[in-house]
This record gives sequence, C-alpha cells and structure tokens, in this order.
Amino acid sequence: MKSLSWIDVVSIIAFLAFTVTYALKKSKNKDAAGYFLAGKSQGWFVVGISLFAASVSSSTLIGHSGEGFISGIAVFNYNIGAVFVIIFVALFFLPFYIKTGIYTIPGYLERRYDRRSSVYFSFITIIGNVFLDAAAALYTGALILKIIFPEVDTIWVIWIMAAIAGFYTIVGGLSSAIYADIIHTVVLIVGSIFLSVFCVNEIGGWDQFMQRFDDGVWMSLIRPANDPTMPWIAILISLPILGFYFWGNNQVMVQRVLSAKSIDQGRKGVLFVAFIYLFTLFIFIMPGIIARGINLFGVELPKDIIDGNTLKTVYNVNTNEVYPRLIMRLMPVGMMGLILAAMISALTSALSATLNSVSTLFTMDFYVRMNKGASSQHLVRVGQITSFIVLIIAVLWAPIIGKFASLVSYYQEFISYLAPPIVGAFLLGLFWKRSNAHGAFAGLMVGLGSAAIIMTLKFGFGVKIPLHFLMWAPIMLLLSIAVNILVSLMTPEPDQKKVKENTWTTQIWKDETIEFQGVPWYKNFRVLCVLLIIAALVEYLIFW
Repeated sequence: MKSLSWIDVVSIIAFLAFTVTYALKKSKNKDAAGYFLAGKSQGWFVVGISLFAASVSSSTLIGHSGEGFISGIAVFNYNIGAVFVIIFVALFFLPFYIKTGIYTIPGYLERRYDRRSSVYFSFITIIGNVFLDAAAALYTGALILKIIFPEVDTIWVIWIMAAIAGFYTIVGGLSSAIYADIIHTVVLIVGSIFLSVFCVNEIGGWDQFMQRFDDGVWMSLIRPANDPTMPWIAILISLPILGFYFWGNNQVMVQRVLSAKSIDQGRKGVLFVAFIYLFTLFIFIMPGIIARGINLFGVELPKDIIDGNTLKTVYNVNTNEVYPRLIMRLMPVGMMGLILAAMISALTSALSATLNSVSTLFTMDFYVRMNKGASSQHLVRVGQITSFIVLIIAVLWAPIIGKFASLVSYYQEFISYLAPPIVGAFLLGLFWKRSNAHGAFAGLMVGLGSAAIIMTLKFGFGVKIPLHFLMWAPIMLLLSIAVNILVSLMTPEPDQKKVKENTWTTQIWKDETIEFQGVPWYKNFRVLCVLLIIAALVEYLIFW
C-alpha cells in the first residue's frame, strides 16, 4: 500500500474542518423543534441525502465491501430489498408519522396503544443505538484511521472520532448533522465511483472481472437454501422484516424524514435514497469482490467462499479493512486523502445521527414526563447532556466489536432477534383495528423473552442454535403477532378514538388518488414508486 502524502493529510484535515464549521453554522438549537427535528423545514433532496448518509453506516460502507470479499454480491440483497420496503413504508406509515407531529417513533405506539409499549420500544432503541450503531461507527472509523496512522493506539483513534462527531452534533443538533451529511455524501459517492473504476481497471477490465468470478455463486443474488450467508428463502421472508425495522421503525432513519416540511417532501426524500441504493452494488460491494481477485492482503486464498472467522484466524485477513485498503492502494495522491476524509466524515455522520436519535428519545419520551414544566431551551440542554453520556458509553464499547467476524454479522444477527416483535406491533397497529394495548405489550414481551433466551444460549453459553440467524426473524414475528392477536381478542376492544386516528383505511388511499390527479408523472409519488420497483426487478434479473 502507498503511504499518505502531505497533500492527502492536508486534504483530510481541511475537509473535516470545513465540514464541522459549516455544520455548526447551520445549527438550530434555540428550541426543541429546531434541535431535535431541524425545524421541520427540509425538502426532499436534503432529506434523501441525509437518509443516505445516516444509512451508510459501518454495515454498509465497511461491512458490505467486506462481505463482498467473503461471499460475493449476496449482501446486496439487503440494499435492493430495501427499495421495496422503503416504498411500503412511504405509502402507509410516513403520512401517520409526519402529520401527527411526533418527535419519536415510539410515540406512534403510545398514540395507537399505550405508554407501556412506547417505553419498551424507546428503551430497546436506545440500547441498540448505543451498542449497535454508535459503537460500530466508532469502531469502523478507528479501522480507517489505524490503517492511515498504524502507530497510533486504537483507543485514541476512537476518542478522536468521537470528538469530531460529538462536537457539532451536541452543539448544533439535527440541523447541523443534516448539513454535514450533504457535504460528505456528495464527496463520498463521487470518490466511490472513481474507486470502483480504478478497481475494475486493476483487475483487467469488466470482462476479466466477470470471468474471474463467473463460477460458483459469487455474482449471484439468489443463493441455495443452505447458503451460510444468504439462503434464498431469507430474501423472501426475513429481509423484508429487518428492512421494515430499519426504514420504518428506526429512530435514526425516520427522524430524518420527520424533519421534512411536508408528507410529499418526506416521501420523495425516501424514494431518492432508494434510488441511490440501487447503485451501491457497484460502488461498495463489487470493489470488495475485486479485492479478492487482486490479492489485496498479499495472501493466496482459495477460490471457494470462506467465512469471516476463518479468514481472520487462519489467513490473518480482517475483511473490515477491505475498503480502506483499496483506497490506500489504488487512489491517486490528493484524491486518496479526500475520499478517506469523506469516509471518516460519513462514519461520524452515522455516529452523529445516532447521538441525535438517542438524545431525542430520552428527552421527549422520558425526561419530558419527569419534568413537565421544562422549557424548550431546557430540553435542548438535556438532549446535549444525553448525547455526551451516550458518546462516552459508545467509546468504551467500540473495541469489543472487533471480536465479531464482520460488522454485518454483528449488526444483523442482533437485529434478527430483537426487531421482529416491534415490527409486528406496528403492522397490527396500523392494519388491524382490533389490536389493543394489552395484546401489543404481550407480543413485545414474549418476543423479548424469546430473543433473550436465544442470545443467552448462543453468546453466553456457546450453544449452537439451529437455523441461520436470518431464519429466526419470521419465527419471532409470527410468534409475537400470534400472541398479540390472542391477547387482544381475550381482552376489551381498544379505544376507538385511538383506532380511528392511527390506523390505515382505504379512504386514505382514495383521497390521495384524487390529490394526484393532474400531477405530472415525474412529480407523482406513486409513478415514481412503480419506476423504482421496475428498476429493482431488472437488477434482480441481471444478477439472478
């Protein structure tokens, strides 16, 4: 690998300094609405860019290139499947989120059910944000900086990452985070496109690349039922559940949409990020596969698919280092520093989004009830203190993540156990009027208990759990839904006012149909949804 020149070092420092300065200039911290939701004034482009930046976390940027190195394009199923989930969420859930004026996604559960379900979801979300999202962002940022500056101790690198993201987020709130996103996302996408081109050239061109990986399942999205990375059945019944949680229930993501100035702008923002996701196969995942073909780590590997643990323990290959190593090897002087700076900034943005999410959840779902007379400015200060505390916890937890085989497995396995009961509560809440507070809470608790048993046996006692972890997602969903339905039917009907205000009806669809009459096709939300679905299906057919 090449070493950084002084030009690259200067470009990294200048880029980060400019990003932080610009973000602070755009801060809105005078009141709660400004600090937590950026004043609800954002258009579709800003919403979409911010969503993409927040979603390009460790699992997408570093993890997906690493998974490409391990098993080919199978991991792209998460992204292409997200297109269908995003459209579903935008059609049915986002209008309720935006028009009700909620600050947090658990707030919907309280409006539809009661305080118990809301508190549980807030608590689970906060735990996930701290130990899955924030800590992972710090860990991946540390990986990048360690490759650039190998002599620096990892814990100091993590503290540097935390300081960069924490500064403008704690001071400026969501608005600062969003405008920082715009800068680094544009640079990151452009830089990633250049890196992909350099990767293809390095392996000898597109035809050579396809010939190198034409056998086996390297370039296939649809894998056998016994595939260790992505069984085909999981694509149909598991990924939609995890995708719905990520795009429809995840406070980090939906909070960006809540900043939209209208339902239409929020919807178009999420469609924009879905459009960008169609290209992540070429700019994030394929470079990881090419890294396998150009012997990036200087170790001769068999052509067979090898799991991440074996690569790490037998071949001394850390797949989480694939993307930054490609940058260091292939990018020219100057551009190398710029894309590394954009990567660091992208990961600090994921951390920033998480900090803002947790501070919003704690302040608006818990603290407001403890101090009902708190002023708007006081709530801002509580949010800032919360962000700081979360940052410290994430810093302490980040080094532990290195024990997992890959960042994708670290994130997706935990979510596969914890997310389905929450998804079930939202789906029944919106589409089944008979679901009540007792049923929802019972379903959540049974789901939590089941997840706790599985994780304790597997991670605590080393028991081998049958079935791929992705296959547990539909089982957990069906179990929680069944409990919800049974308990709801055995207890009194829910408050009809809550049902009327928070469930979907066909009349909503009819009213929107009238609104779309006369709207040009390129501005019609439903037409754009159809075009996106067609594009995703074509991509599936190409890489079947």
